[in-house]
Amino acid sequence: MITIKQRARFKRFIKDVIVHTPFIKMVVILIVLWFMFSAGIYLSENSIEGSSIDSYGEALYWGVAAFSTAGIADAPVSGIAQLIGGLWIVLGSVLFFGTIVATVTTYFMRPMQRPHKKIIDTIEYNLEQLNDLTVDELDLLKETVDTLIVHVERLKGKHAGK
Repeated sequence: MITIKQRARFKRFIKDVIVHTPFIKMVVILIVLWFMFSAGIYLSENSIEGSSIDSYGEALYWGVAAFSTAGIADAPVSGIAQLIGGLWIVLGSVLFFGTIVATVTTYFMRPMQRPHKKIIDTIEYNLEQLNDLTVDELDLLKETVDTLIVHVERLKGKHAGK
């Protein structure tokens, strides 16, 4: 049984993938190109004798079978269809597998791109460099930290009032 917490995590995961990765854009591009290349295959093969692509539906099926690298797509007969099919196999495969890789990479790299992570990393780095700072730089650091403390206290006050 799926708990409410698991369902919420799954919804958050789906939202993160949709909002913060190129998944939706890439799928739309892939689908549009699939329809276009299938139309090209159909138009160049529908009147050729010996071709197994006699309808747009068969061309759509051929498009999926070709780029999925399953090896189950019949080879087009006409030269132009072979050229179109070859381009589709390369582009479709790159887009399909590239979308998967880009989505996974972007999703798992996202925590490193969060602004607060960058701020904390910068502060930690600068704390390690304290011995190398001049007196003026230390004064500036003190002013910045004082401002940060005031800001944090103000935020705590807002959250406590809710």
